[in-house]
Amino acid sequence: MSPEQRNLMRQRETMRRQIITREADAAVRDSGLQLNAQERARFESRYVQERRKVEQSLRQQVETERQKEIPALIQQLRKEFQLDEPGKSPAKPAPSQKSGR
Repeated sequence: MSPEQRNLMRQRETMRRQIITREADAAVRDSGLQLNAQERARFESRYVQERRKVEQSLRQQVETERQKEIPALIQQLRKEFQLDEPGKSPAKPAPSQKSGR
């Protein structure tokens, strides 16, 4: 990986952490709890931990749905690009949805 790519990845990770920190702060405020510094740190740590679990679960759900839909997509593309007869070109892509022309 080039130095520029590494730097870009560091910047993205820093931004992601800043966003999560802001959201953890908002969660503390929204909870209405009056926490001392130690309790606040524990609350934020648990928030981040549980958020990771939620995000992992959502990623898994999306991947499961994607895997369910891939066979139908492949079948659709197979039909679209299948050559019915020798010398026949593949099917044309579906017409665009432009209106008025």
